[in-house]
Amino acid sequence: MSVTTILSDLAVGNTAVIQDMPTGHDAHLTRLRELGLVPGTRVRLVRRAPLGDPIEISVRGSRIAMRCSEAQHIKILTE
Repeated sequence: MSVTTILSDLAVGNTAVIQDMPTGHDAHLTRLRELGLVPGTRVRLVRRAPLGDPIEISVRGSRIAMRCSEAQHIKILTE
């Protein structure tokens, strides 16, 4: 059964598919879209920093660090 949640809630080691990202001209979210975080893309949470922020994700063969405040805007579909 698939569940819709947000990227910042994904557990370490789990994978999900990006379902939706906000549109607009926020520089941080625009940069994430340029790095390949678009709807339909599979992502995996690699690790969290010791205090929980930032997180490191694997997407399209690359690893990206992002703040949880950015990840909370990205809706994902977990399996």
